[in-house]
Amino acid sequence: MKIIDLLKKDAIQLNLSASSKSEVTDKLIALHKTAGNLIDADAYKQAIFEREQQGSTAIGNGIAVPHAKSESVKKAALSAVTLSNGIDYDSPDGKPTDIFFMIAAPLDGNLHLEILSRLMVMLMEPAFCTALRNAKSKAEFLSIIDKTEREKYPENTHTEDEKREGYRILAVTACPTGIAHTYMAAEALEKAGEKLGYPLKAETNGSGGAKNILTKNEIEACDGIIIAADKNVKMARFDGKRVIKTSVSNGINNPEELINRIIKEDAAVYHSDNSEDDHSFADEKEGIGRNLYKHLMNGVSHMLPFVVGGGVLIALGFLIDTLAGNADIGGDFGSANPVAAVIFWIGKAAFAFMLPILAGYISQSIADRPGLLPGIVGGYLATTGATLSSPTGNDSAVSGFLGALLAGFIAGILVNILKKAFNWLPKSMDGIKPVFIYPLLGTLLIGLFMLAINPFVGYLNIGLSGALSSLGETSKILLSIVLAAMMATDMGGPFNKAAYVFGTAAIADGNGWIMAAVMIGGMIPPIAIALSTTFNKRKWNNDELKNGPVNYLMGLCFITEGAIPYAAADPLRVIPSCMAGSAVAGLITALFGCSCPAPHGGIFVFAVVDNPLGYIVALLAGSAAGALMLSLLKRTKRETSEIGGLS
Repeated sequence: MKIIDLLKKDAIQLNLSASSKSEVTDKLIALHKTAGNLIDADAYKQAIFEREQQGSTAIGNGIAVPHAKSESVKKAALSAVTLSNGIDYDSPDGKPTDIFFMIAAPLDGNLHLEILSRLMVMLMEPAFCTALRNAKSKAEFLSIIDKTEREKYPENTHTEDEKREGYRILAVTACPTGIAHTYMAAEALEKAGEKLGYPLKAETNGSGGAKNILTKNEIEACDGIIIAADKNVKMARFDGKRVIKTSVSNGINNPEELINRIIKEDAAVYHSDNSEDDHSFADEKEGIGRNLYKHLMNGVSHMLPFVVGGGVLIALGFLIDTLAGNADIGGDFGSANPVAAVIFWIGKAAFAFMLPILAGYISQSIADRPGLLPGIVGGYLATTGATLSSPTGNDSAVSGFLGALLAGFIAGILVNILKKAFNWLPKSMDGIKPVFIYPLLGTLLIGLFMLAINPFVGYLNIGLSGALSSLGETSKILLSIVLAAMMATDMGGPFNKAAYVFGTAAIADGNGWIMAAVMIGGMIPPIAIALSTTFNKRKWNNDELKNGPVNYLMGLCFITEGAIPYAAADPLRVIPSCMAGSAVAGLITALFGCSCPAPHGGIFVFAVVDNPLGYIVALLAGSAAGALMLSLLKRTKRETSEIGGLS
């Protein structure tokens, strides 16, 4: 390990003015605290004082190296100060002291002794000390130390230097669904890092779990971390590092700007509150709307597997019963055939968790893990229609999706209120509060709240469901067009997610025609772009042409995000074209009376759609309309001769 691995810019102050030993000591300790090196600054100060009582840590020639080994130290580190005026630090040669290095070391290991001895040797050289005194910036100060250490200890610095140069910047990317935005942001950041000459590693928190996970050594050695995410990620591991928190779309669209902010140190230092999932930090001011969106998307992302898995299994039950000749059986449709019944009821079981999981993870996003239980219980009570007069449930008071949304947000807020209310308890109770007090009281409070409001939200929910079911043909057509176009508006953003959540909620109420419009609207943008790159190559550059065919597969699989790079490059032409194509497809699904009982799956669930041939016509017509509009609006980027050279 090198000295500069332990000495960060946050822990350096140059050319200060001080009048006493205690003033300099306080400043050095404050720098350690700012850099996130200490658990308890007061306890560390006591350890420094006790060490000085044993004998001054000034070594002469204007140099002092105060140090302490203490359980109050989070990680081995240095802080440094130079003074414009020397002070009396009880130096053995009686001369004023103007260069200070303070070593903080944890109880485990003797790393501080190794670094101390190495620093001592280097500080014996007058030229080295003079260079430190004359340093005009923190970067120059560190460069002087690094250069001298390389010369004196080449065998000890080479390997660590290679590690440090491996990844100067780290990133974590995550989007609510974890399918496309997550990986696109990671790729954009890594490419930008390569272009700018700053090696970057990105951890992806996708639907299959975290990949390319950042290691402890990488985090310690990096200059800073970029969190490009629309859902919460684990933050405690980044304690003491410069961190930028931004949206995943910023990671895709502005990677170079984010990287330059880290390099220029235009990012706040993150300090953990020792919570495993501390989400309170924000170097960028986030509005109420974005915070609500992040909490909602945390619930939606965890709910999706239940919706998709359960919905597709239910749809398969319908398909098997249809093939078995039971399509007109009535209320038992989907479970009349024994094989269909098994698949259908497994799907129903998965689907039943949809709303409790949604509410639970909204609450967890707001209040961390103590909010999970109250949120899930509140979501469950929304599905049963429990009331104060009928706690076991009442069909007319089932508040459903709206009730679960309300339960998630209220449960999270209640748990946060409980945290503040019980803040007076002694530290010895810290272990029991999050696993007993908060979940217990939070669950009781949200339970009582849901019993009280379920009748009112239930009536509202029934009214909305009835209004959708009773819509006239014209209104259904209009709503289908609007929802399909919303899916192409921001391709995975708030409009897209709002339409999708509305569609999944409608399935539970038996309005599958809404999901039909939503799914077809999300499939159109990638396919329209793929068609245009195939048949109108003059409108696209080399990279766009090369990646175009992939969008056929993404579109057929209902992954709208495949269109994002194209939309980001030319939003004024691509987005309206895709919206037009999706609107055409939504119109046709309504005209043909298509209904989709599955909330995901794309072409793979076409077999369970009511009027699948009409659905296929909608897909083809919408894709063609979008591709045609792209061809009309897009500017020509290459001549015919260039296209011939590509083929």
